[in-house]
Amino acid sequence: MLTFTLCDDNAAERDYVKSLVLDWSNQSGAGVSIREYPSAEALLFSYSDRPPDILLLDIEMPGMNGVELAKKLRSRRETVQIVFITGYPDFIGEGYEVEALHYLLKPVTPEKLSEVLNRALGKISQAEKKILLPSDGGETAIFLHEIRYIEAQRQYSVIYAGSGEYRLKIPISELETRLDGYFLRVQRSFIVNLREVLRINRTEVVLKSGEAVPISRGMADVVSKRIIELF
Repeated sequence: MLTFTLCDDNAAERDYVKSLVLDWSNQSGAGVSIREYPSAEALLFSYSDRPPDILLLDIEMPGMNGVELAKKLRSRRETVQIVFITGYPDFIGEGYEVEALHYLLKPVTPEKLSEVLNRALGKISQAEKKILLPSDGGETAIFLHEIRYIEAQRQYSVIYAGSGEYRLKIPISELETRLDGYFLRVQRSFIVNLREVLRINRTEVVLKSGEAVPISRGMADVVSKRIIELF
C-alpha cells in the first residue's frame, strides 16, 4: 500500500490529480491511500511521524508555498518522494535543493503522471533495502538510505547511520558489495551515500548533516556525474 498526500489550494485540481492517481493504481496494481490538504500549513499541522511515500505538491499557494514546505520537510530528514505540480516553469530551478523527484506542469497528463509515479515506486523500493550487520547476540538491520557514509579504520569499518555509529571488523571492500547504486567509493577509505550529498568541491563532499568526507583527486567530477545520473 502506497500512501499519497495531495496538497493544493484548488479543490478541483486536487480532485483531478486524485482521479489520475486512482487510475494509475488500477493499471499498475499498486494499492494506494490518499490524503488531501488545501494548504501547506494544514499539511504541516497534521503531519505525523509516518510521512507519506509520495507527496504531490502544488507550488503556488497562499501563505507558505510548496517549495518552502518541501524545505521544512527535508530539514526533518524526511525521505518522502516529492513531485511538484506547477503552472509556471520558472520554479523548476528550485527542485535540486529539496531533491524533488520531478516537476509536472499543469494541466497534468495521465501519461506524464504515470511515468513519474513508476519512477517513484522504483525509488521507494530502493529506499526499503537494508543490510544485516552482526551485533551482540544476533544481527542488526540498517536501512541503506539511513547510512551517510562508511569509513575504513585499519581492519575495521565504521558505518555512520542515523544518530549512531556501527564499528565492525569487516573490510570496507566487503561492505561495498552489499550496498546499492547510490553509494560510491570516493576515496580508498570512504564510501558515501550520494543521497546525502549537499555540495562538492575538489577535496571533499559535504553531506546534509554538515559532515565533510575527503575525496580522491579527480573524484569531484565523478561524483557530480553520478548524482546527475541518479537524480
